Amino acid sequence: MFDAKLKPLIAPSLVQIAKICLRFGFNANTLTVIGFAFGFCCGVLICVEAYGWAIGALLLNRMCDGLDGAVARLSRPTDFGGYLDIVCDFIFYAFVPFCFAVTHPEKAVVAAFLMLSFVGTGSSFLAYAILDAKHSAGDTHKSKKTKSFAYLGGLTEGTETIAFFVLILLYPDYFSVFALIFGFLCWLTTGYRVHVTWAEFGKGS
Repeated sequence: MFDAKLKPLIAPSLVQIAKICLRFGFNANTLTVIGFAFGFCCGVLICVEAYGWAIGALLLNRMCDGLDGAVARLSRPTDFGGYLDIVCDFIFYAFVPFCFAVTHPEKAVVAAFLMLSFVGTGSSFLAYAILDAKHSAGDTHKSKKTKSFAYLGGLTEGTETIAFFVLILLYPDYFSVFALIFGFLCWLTTGYRVHVTWAEFGKGS
């Protein structure tokens, strides 16, 4: 919901940092892998209940996630780079509630519900991108492609997900409440994306 509004605000800073990264020989895929490593560290820190440090690892993960795209655009974007980026993102998103379940087994059912909700938003997001690529092949004006794939928004995009992660790391005792609320919002997003996809592709277009 807020991704499109925040992007113009942070893009200039990302470009400047991306130029420094290129000067030191960091390519986009390397930054994606480094970001994924920070994400893994975030999960491990959650498991040992070092939530303050986990927030730091989370923010470094997200910074790398923004930088890899900026570096790619300044050099040479590749289809594999976009693929690697989204795979690492989705694994990280599921890893955070998994680690809460490991640390607090009594919250495992709620964590599982949240992971299921992420499956809904992730699958509806990627399935739309596949259909968009199929229907807009050879027509660059028709596609909603803003990254390596078409981007379909909703209530729970990247910005909202990271804000939610920060919230549960600041107040881990309320994980179940926050997870149930965010999971519900994820299902609203999934429903919205299914509706938009049906409206665009479900009528024989």
